[in-house]
Amino acid sequence: MATWQSRDIEVNGLRLRDTRTGGDKPPVVLAHGFSDDGLCWTPVAEALEADYDLIMVDARGHGRSDDPEQGYGLADLAADRAGVITALGLRRPAVLGHSMGAATALVLAGTHPELPGAILLEDPPSWWVAAPSEANAEQWARMRAWIIALKRKTRGELIAGQRAASPDWSEAELGPWADSKLRFSFNALNHLAADAVDWQATLRRISCPTLLITADPERGAIVTEEGAEALRALVPQARVVHVPGAGHSIRREQFARYIEVVRAFLAEVHTRG
Repeated sequence: MATWQSRDIEVNGLRLRDTRTGGDKPPVVLAHGFSDDGLCWTPVAEALEADYDLIMVDARGHGRSDDPEQGYGLADLAADRAGVITALGLRRPAVLGHSMGAATALVLAGTHPELPGAILLEDPPSWWVAAPSEANAEQWARMRAWIIALKRKTRGELIAGQRAASPDWSEAELGPWADSKLRFSFNALNHLAADAVDWQATLRRISCPTLLITADPERGAIVTEEGAEALRALVPQARVVHVPGAGHSIRREQFARYIEVVRAFLAEVHTRG
């Protein structure tokens, strides 16, 4: 990590923080989940940096990026990601996203099909099956209460609590996770507009290789077998790999298998390309 470089990128009138492993290697853009930030990808970046240039960007309202009062729909986040790819001069990078970041990758690939060379999706919300609605207000109220409770704790308390709650996580995951919660902006909770996305039309425009990584709904994973099949109906080239023994944070709970799956797909994409 000593050679990694962090800098600010001007995108869509905002300053977004980027941390990059660097080197003349195929680029992989990493898109984190809601309330995480770019450095939550640190264990993944450390595992892949020998072969790839990992670009970890803090989404607006997260980490050290700007936090406008509004503009947190997936169209905004995908436009930010497109702006980062263009500003950095990346040529058809792979985009690996988790949760909100995976949904962002889907919208990016559907609205800017010329930009990503491949997308890898770690348990995205299945909004192509049931789009979010105002009924989600209660869910967002619970999310706000959860964030408020976390922000009242010290970094040490956050780490200790998450260690107890998620015994499958490695120690390397805990510090970046705690830091992301302390840096998170409440403005990013202004997310109810997320998602005036025409999912059917958007997903049908995706042309790049696509990998959906799923886990066990009984452990908290979002994508069901039915959701995965619904995605494949819209994105016929999508490949689905199930990682058992994990919930929503697949890479944190089954890290070795997750990295194996990601490595294999990236190697295949770059061999074909």
